[in-house]
Amino acid sequence: MRLILIEDNHRLSEAIGAGLEADGFAVDRVDTLAAAQKALVATPYDLILLDLGMPDGDGVSLIKRLRHGKVATPILILTARDGVGDRVRGLDSGADDYLVKPFAIAELSARCRALLRRPGASLGITLELGNVSLDTVSRAVHVDRRNVNMPPREVALLELLMRHSGRVVPKTAIDSALYALHADVTPNAIDMALSRLRRRLSGNGADVSIHTAHGIGYMLMPPTNSAAR
Repeated sequence: MRLILIEDNHRLSEAIGAGLEADGFAVDRVDTLAAAQKALVATPYDLILLDLGMPDGDGVSLIKRLRHGKVATPILILTARDGVGDRVRGLDSGADDYLVKPFAIAELSARCRALLRRPGASLGITLELGNVSLDTVSRAVHVDRRNVNMPPREVALLELLMRHSGRVVPKTAIDSALYALHADVTPNAIDMALSRLRRRLSGNGADVSIHTAHGIGYMLMPPTNSAAR
């Protein structure tokens, strides 16, 4: 899942971004509301993380503009403003959740996942296809109920394919979901990531298969003698 983090404290922004990326999220970071608006026009994000006290304005104004423009992307406010009035104002402006600084990255990651599980975002807590299951909260992958150890990026890739099982996921969509704008991605990075995931699944007895649509993308298919569970 791809997030945008709107935070002007560069040190904190880097720490948050690193923590979320370690959990499998792709994070783009901007430090002004103006930069955020440009990024939001150009990129379809799954979640917006927003600090209210920005150098070029109040984050609440951005929330109101987005909601007025019918942008339904979930918004999680991150701020040092801990008053009840501040929380009410932020939520009433259209935000979906509110987290007061300082906070643990583990809690932020959990709140991000909770927002992304809400109806309307092609979501669900446990994903299943054939004999493969993925718990989107714990990030645990099982094949025939046996745990399969996977690095965070492979888990994120598997989640993306499982959420679109039976449909081709374009390479551009995979790149957008897995890598932030600032990431140094080699031309064959996606092909290599898919190859590693394919080997890991088959090596652990998974009965699903990853099909290649040459020049377009990839598709995760259930076993031919079984429907998705």
